[in-house]
Amino acid sequence: MTAAALPLAADDAAAPIRRSRAERQAIVLDTAERLFATRSSRSVGMDELVRETGLGKMTVYRLFKSKDDLVGAYLARKAATVLAFIDAELIRLESDPRAALLSVVDAVQRDVTRSGFRGCPFTNVSSEYDDPQHPARSAAADYKFELHARLERLADQIAPGSGEDLAAQVHLIIDGMYLSGGLLGPDGPASHGRQLAERLIDIAVARG
Repeated sequence: MTAAALPLAADDAAAPIRRSRAERQAIVLDTAERLFATRSSRSVGMDELVRETGLGKMTVYRLFKSKDDLVGAYLARKAATVLAFIDAELIRLESDPRAALLSVVDAVQRDVTRSGFRGCPFTNVSSEYDDPQHPARSAAADYKFELHARLERLADQIAPGSGEDLAAQVHLIIDGMYLSGGLLGPDGPASHGRQLAERLIDIAVARG
């Protein structure tokens, strides 16, 4: 029997999988997203989350010092994903700011009409914490600020001089679609979001 054919020693067979820090973080955040998506973040305890990850408790706490830090990181990662998608759309439609702005509203429309939609995660999670300095509140506010900055940049190109007002109005439409879609379903007022956004854009352009 050759060395290659020898059976593995028990220690070798049970050797733990080596993962990078980024991989371990992804496992924890993926688990948090799955649990938070069906329940409130407050109802998910760290012991349950650690069990679901399959990682050791010390490993998880080395990555995230507290539940608060984990919740903030969860929203920060979600914000980065959403903003990256929006940025890709803005690049794709850079020659047509009107289409780019409406593509953001269209993305919201698709989100609020998907199966299992339960409302905006930034609003849902941040509303569970009263402290304005809580990592979840900070991450949600940062996301809203970054989203608004993109809307305003597009609105300024569409209607110079009226961009600030137009961006605020479209932002309110987006927030309203998330709230209405979560409570009244995709066939409620949320289904009129794009039509209203188009009308507001046309009014802003007509005003010059």
